[in-house]
Amino acid sequence: MPRKKAAAGAPLPAQGFVQVRGAREHNLKDVDVDIPRDALVVFTGISGSGKSSLAFGTLFAEAQRRYLDSISPYARRLIDQAGIPEVDSIEGLPPAVALQQQRGTPTTRSSVGSVTTISNSLRMLYSRAGDYPPGQGIIYADGFSPNTPAGACPTCHGLGRIYDATEATMVPDPSLSIRDRAIAAWPTAWHGQNLRDILTTLGHDVDVSWNKLPKKTRDWILYTEETPVVPVYAGFTAAEVKHALKRKLEPSYMGTFSGARRYVLHTFATTQSPLIKKRVSQYLLSTLCPECDGKRLKREALSVKFAGMDIGELSRLPLGRVAELLRPAADAKPGKAGTRNADTHPEQSIAAQRIAEDLRARIAVVQQLGLGYLTLERSTPTLSPGELQRLRLATQIRSHLFGVVYVMDEPSAGLHPADAQSLLAALDQLKASGNSLFVVEHEIDVIRHADWLVDVGPGAGEQGGRVLYSGPPAGLQQVEASHTRRYLFAGAARFDSRARVPSAWLRLQGVTRNNVQGLDVDFPLNVFTTVTGVSGSGKSSLVSQALVELLAAHLDHDTGDEDDAVDPLERSTQVPVGGRIVEGLEHVKRLVRVDQKPIGRTPRSNLATYTGLFDHVRKRFAATPAARKRRYDPGRFSFNVAKGRCETCEGEGSVFVELLFMPSVYAPCPTCHGARYNAATLGIELQGRNIAQVLGMTVEQAAAFFEDDAAIARPLQVLLEVGLGYLRLGQPATELSGGEAQRIKLASELQRAQRRDTVYILDEPTTGLHPADVDKLLLQLHGLVDAGNTVILVEHDMRVAAASDWVIDMGPGAGGEGGKVVAAGPPRKVAKNRKSRTSRFLAEALSL
Repeated sequence: MPRKKAAAGAPLPAQGFVQVRGAREHNLKDVDVDIPRDALVVFTGISGSGKSSLAFGTLFAEAQRRYLDSISPYARRLIDQAGIPEVDSIEGLPPAVALQQQRGTPTTRSSVGSVTTISNSLRMLYSRAGDYPPGQGIIYADGFSPNTPAGACPTCHGLGRIYDATEATMVPDPSLSIRDRAIAAWPTAWHGQNLRDILTTLGHDVDVSWNKLPKKTRDWILYTEETPVVPVYAGFTAAEVKHALKRKLEPSYMGTFSGARRYVLHTFATTQSPLIKKRVSQYLLSTLCPECDGKRLKREALSVKFAGMDIGELSRLPLGRVAELLRPAADAKPGKAGTRNADTHPEQSIAAQRIAEDLRARIAVVQQLGLGYLTLERSTPTLSPGELQRLRLATQIRSHLFGVVYVMDEPSAGLHPADAQSLLAALDQLKASGNSLFVVEHEIDVIRHADWLVDVGPGAGEQGGRVLYSGPPAGLQQVEASHTRRYLFAGAARFDSRARVPSAWLRLQGVTRNNVQGLDVDFPLNVFTTVTGVSGSGKSSLVSQALVELLAAHLDHDTGDEDDAVDPLERSTQVPVGGRIVEGLEHVKRLVRVDQKPIGRTPRSNLATYTGLFDHVRKRFAATPAARKRRYDPGRFSFNVAKGRCETCEGEGSVFVELLFMPSVYAPCPTCHGARYNAATLGIELQGRNIAQVLGMTVEQAAAFFEDDAAIARPLQVLLEVGLGYLRLGQPATELSGGEAQRIKLASELQRAQRRDTVYILDEPTTGLHPADVDKLLLQLHGLVDAGNTVILVEHDMRVAAASDWVIDMGPGAGGEGGKVVAAGPPRKVAKNRKSRTSRFLAEALSL
């Protein structure tokens, strides 16, 4: 039975609380707080206030530590441990499960089906209840998995695609000669010159255009597996080489030849350099595997049918459609489940009925969370963090665990308000099963639904880290220091649309990508446009993919879509974008896409280095009298350069200590004590501060420190304006959230000299932002439009849509039921369109 909500201010029994004493993780300031169990507890506060440090860094980390202490040391070594939190004591804490906003495993082998475990049951269905061809023996469940030797197609190894280098990819311009680098796939610099010199020794003409060489010669140079070792005469002409060979002169060295295709495949398979791997991958052509037709399985497995389809075909359907196809089998009485062999093999029909029933129940939970448009084969790297978190949530609901604390990070992220009620129902279901829910959240509707609020703040970073309020939601109204209070109760001041008039239109025709098929759509220029629609309606397909790529092609930009975390061979191959821009391109001079990808993948990348302000800081230090006397240049003040950094930790500031079955730790460097620089470098001071102390400043502190230096003060001021004053200059990129990374990129763009006629595209920029921070973001985005630019957002926040000049609403549904423009126009017009699922929520935001 679910426990009843406590009345506002009513005390809950002491044994029903988790009691935290002396929490000091990150910016928490010796926090003492009591949090009820068996309740939906929402942690609120502005971005960077410390709420995640309390929920994840303290409560979840301690729960995990206690659990890991109970298992064998060997098993502990195999688990990614959260570390030991800085806290005096925590009493009454049950076991915890964390559902965080993490990207999927960076491989296409991880899919919707594997995350939800639905694929496991589906394989069992085909194995035990599928219709086999006459005479074929039974195939066990793992024979229907592309990730096992038993099931994977032998041609493509379960990837669904084959990859090869062709003449067209390796020689993009056949009018060039080999000397002029016709074979673009060959390495650059000395190695490429070496291969060209070897060809000269072998008697091939490297100065004639590629397309004039005999086909037999071209094929041998590109595809041969031979590796002849021949003398190389560096710098000799063809005639001189011929003469040297005839006279048997001493060569510069002996060179080994490698065909272009062999070089590409071997380099891709063996290089440890991501940059080199990325370079050679562009010469590999991806095509559908002819053996399995992209279904990734052996022919034997694909010959087994259920509901008239093989498992590959079924996995390509939206989950909602899969549930419909399973209905007859699930609803049939045992023994009559609709399989072809029901009469001769009644056990097969019983298996079909039970497994289909279980599958439909699993899919129903996913549908409740608004994800019925996904397909089982959809790879996790292509999902948004919000979609992935809700899939994990669906799996937990089906697990029927009892007495667990679920710690969640913004489960509403990426969720349309129309789907939010389904999320709340799912959270209530988990709570009713006897679990506690600790949720970090910014969405007001979720906050209102809470049994208990823990508001952290009042500010961010050093200005945060205190619990302002812990109790039933109604009590927060009395806490004047709370930023959350204004939006929860007072309906904080909203931004009205500026009602700008478009100066021109960007007209797209025949746009095709994912579920957007042959769409004609017009984007207004020099205004603020928000693209809305339910999750999966085609917003990102239209804006972040099709529009970005069409504009990038016109402007000759790199779209920046490559994800370095994903093996290039395993990237999902996108269907080419259909469509074109037929009007308005003359009004666009520049494209800026501001996404939530990390600003760096190592701790050596930080806010100061990414924004470029660190270059100016280092120049200031190098210009001090003490530095000039010692002849220190700006490079001396980089912790990535040997002459300035601490050699013990090589500029890391900490040393890694492997503790085997205990959580590994980073300890402060014993030499520099975390400063990252050597003593001589730290001896140089600027206004009484050394370089390490400057990196330790927050943006707010640094803005005051450098107020008289325009080159440094300008970027710092912009960082303050986008709400990042609490971040430290030297804060490693690995510690930043996706929302923080996005705002740093926006700030970097804003600090540049403004150019008109730029199109800015942002995909859900309010993710991870408190409403107070959203207000700051809106001010900056409106400023870009006022300066003569165009801003286009994909967004679910109705306050943002209400503040726009123009709204394009996609839908009407998700997946195959979406991909169309349901309504377009000023916010007030869209809010009155009854065909739109967004209109009701937009009307509320506009107070209509």
